[in-house]
Amino acid sequence: MPITQASAAATGTGVRSRSRAVLPALCATQITSWGIVYYAFPVLNPAITAATGWPAGATTAAFSAALLVSALAGIYVGRILDRRGPRTVMTVGSILGVLSLLIVAAAPNLFVFTAGWLLAGLAMASTFYQPAFAALTRWWAPDHVRALTIVTLAGGLASTVFAPLTAALESHMSWRATYTALAGILALLTIPAHALALKAPWPPAADGPAHLDRGTKDVVRSRPFWMLAATLTLSAFAMYAVVIALVPLLLERGYSTAQAAWALGLGGAGQTLGRTLYATLAGRTSVTARTAALVGLGGLPTAALAITPGPYGLLVVFTVLAGTIRGNLTLLQATAVTDRWGTTHYGRLSGLLTAPGHVAAALAPFAGAALAVPLGGYPNLFGLLAAASFLAAALALSTRPRHTGA
Repeated sequence: MPITQASAAATGTGVRSRSRAVLPALCATQITSWGIVYYAFPVLNPAITAATGWPAGATTAAFSAALLVSALAGIYVGRILDRRGPRTVMTVGSILGVLSLLIVAAAPNLFVFTAGWLLAGLAMASTFYQPAFAALTRWWAPDHVRALTIVTLAGGLASTVFAPLTAALESHMSWRATYTALAGILALLTIPAHALALKAPWPPAADGPAHLDRGTKDVVRSRPFWMLAATLTLSAFAMYAVVIALVPLLLERGYSTAQAAWALGLGGAGQTLGRTLYATLAGRTSVTARTAALVGLGGLPTAALAITPGPYGLLVVFTVLAGTIRGNLTLLQATAVTDRWGTTHYGRLSGLLTAPGHVAAALAPFAGAALAVPLGGYPNLFGLLAAASFLAAALALSTRPRHTGA
């Protein structure tokens, strides 16, 4: 029986050769990489500061520095992905991730601790969503939205799996031993998966719009590209500031730490739900309308949290709604380049487009905490973040490339 595009997307075979193991491997490695390299830190940081006496601001700054390195390195990583594919990039990235965590675990002082996190930034750029998205976009085109949805659904479980696991390990051993154990899990689950599952030939990119035949300079210099970058940057700042500030907002309103943690966790469940809806939304809306709508909708639950003191159940509903929209925004970013400019230079354009947003995400926790004081508290901060989302939605209306009907 002939292989159709639909069956090829489902089985991992067909015109664009790729291993059947690619999709399950990337699902497993995204859960593990995000869970260990990213989500373990906020769980372990109180134990780190208590045991070492290092200021919490300094340890958090080291982690944020890793995010900044990831944002900048992602631009170069994108170029490598376009030319050579994801296997070497993601395998080396996994090795760097293991080494970085071992350095963090053994760090005798804050300087070495920070150096370990700077190395972790390179691992993030090489193993997180950007290289996975590039692999799926090339291997699964033109049916890549389904594959992207599956992988981001899996990635959404990273905190659900590894935050409790990290806490359980830390309750029985030191933070250093916990990071060492997590580094072992990272090595076991990600290095062989990336090395063995991603070895299929890297196919040529599908033909993109005619104006891209001359390269990416015209796109990068265009007004729609910069308006889209501004949109995603503002949206990322608001989104990550809301995630980090949700717990202090609820604590400020008199709720317990346990209640705040449950609200945050249920918001993650909403994120997973949102990602199941994106393919349907993408099929029924234009790319410009979809971008403006989702970014603007992101401001609504943020505004609701700003003005609603309770009851607790209603606040949980708002956090779930915020998570649902956040889940859609992840896929919106993953498909932003493809929907407008094709797959030909996906890696490079995606790296350039998302780098400012990654920087904003890295700075958001500090900026949010710093702004909350002069603004008079976290409710007012949430009001400001909602306004940022609405402004980003307005900018999104200027992101339609002239050559499309989007």
